[in-house]
Amino acid sequence: MPIAKYFLKDARPLLIAGLLYLGSGIGLSAMRVIQDRRWNPSGLQGADYPWLAGSTLTGGMLAPALLMLGLALSDAATASLLLNMEAVFSALIAWLLFREATSRRVVLGFLAIFAGCALLSWPSRLAFAGAPLGPLCVVAACFCWGLDNNLTRRISAADSRLIAAIKGLIAGATNTALALSMGATFPPAPRLAGTLTLGFLGYGVSLVLFIVSLRNLGTARTGAYFAMSPFIGTALAVVLYQQPITVAFDLASGLMALGVWLHVTEHHAHEHVHGPMTHTHEHTHDAHHQHEHEPQLDPECHPTEPHTHTHSHGLLRHSHAHFPDIHHGHRHD
Repeated sequence: MPIAKYFLKDARPLLIAGLLYLGSGIGLSAMRVIQDRRWNPSGLQGADYPWLAGSTLTGGMLAPALLMLGLALSDAATASLLLNMEAVFSALIAWLLFREATSRRVVLGFLAIFAGCALLSWPSRLAFAGAPLGPLCVVAACFCWGLDNNLTRRISAADSRLIAAIKGLIAGATNTALALSMGATFPPAPRLAGTLTLGFLGYGVSLVLFIVSLRNLGTARTGAYFAMSPFIGTALAVVLYQQPITVAFDLASGLMALGVWLHVTEHHAHEHVHGPMTHTHEHTHDAHHQHEHEPQLDPECHPTEPHTHTHSHGLLRHSHAHFPDIHHGHRHD
C-alpha cells in the first residue's frame, strides 16, 4: 500500500491499477512456465469460467481502480487499515449468500474488526484530501474484493497460478488501455519497471497464496487471516511518510488484532458427511483422498506427493477438526 502510493506520484490511478495487475499476469505466466517447464492443464472445468469472469471483473478491474483512486485521496496509514473491510465483506457474502459455515467466535472476531474500521473512519478522524470520496472508494474496493473472494473460492481447486495470471492479464490490459485512451502516459522506465515488479509480488504472488488459502480454509477465515496485512502496510506508512499515530489509531489497531486472534484460535469439529464429487486439484493421499489411480498415474510411476489429477470422492461420513475448505462445504443445523 505505501509503496503503491509512491508510484501514484504524477500518474493516473487507473493506469497504475492496470500496470500492477499487468505485472502480476506477466510475472505469474512466466513463473508457471518456468516451474512446470511446460504449459500444463489448468484444472478449470467449463462451469468454472463464469465464476472466473465475475471474479476478474470485480476483483481485477473494479477493485484496483477504486483503491488507487481512494489511495490518491487518502493518507496511506488510514487507507491500509480500512482494507480490513475486505475481510468483513468477504465473510458477510460467504455467510449470507454462499451459506459458508461459521461460529459465534468467528462472528465476534469480525465484529471486532468492523468496530476497529468504524472507529478509524469516524468523521472526526477523517482528514482526507477528497473526503468523503477517498474512504468511500477504499470501502467500495473492499466490497468488490469481498465479492471476488467468494467467486474465486468456487474455482480455487484449479491451478492458483493460472487463475491469478488470467485475472492479472485481462484486468491489467483492460485498465491500462482505458487509462491510455483517457490521456494517461506511461511513467519513466525505472518507475514502470518498479510498478510491474510490485504488481507481480504484491498482487500476483499474494493472490496465488490467497487462492490456496481459499481452497483449504474457506472464504471467511482466509479473509480474516489476510486482515493482518494492513498492519504491515500501516507500519510502513508510518516509517515512509511520517504519519502520526493517534489514540484512535491505536484503539482501532487493537480491535482488529483481537478479531484476528479470535479467528486464529477458533476450533471446529463434528461428524459430517461428504457427498460424491469429482474435481482436479493438488492433493496427498489423506483421509479424503483414498482413490485408485489410472495406470498412467500409478504411484509406482509417480511416487511423489502432492500430485495433481482428476479424481472422484465417494460418500464418506466421519468426524474431525476441519475448516470450510473445498471438501467441507456442508451446511450446519
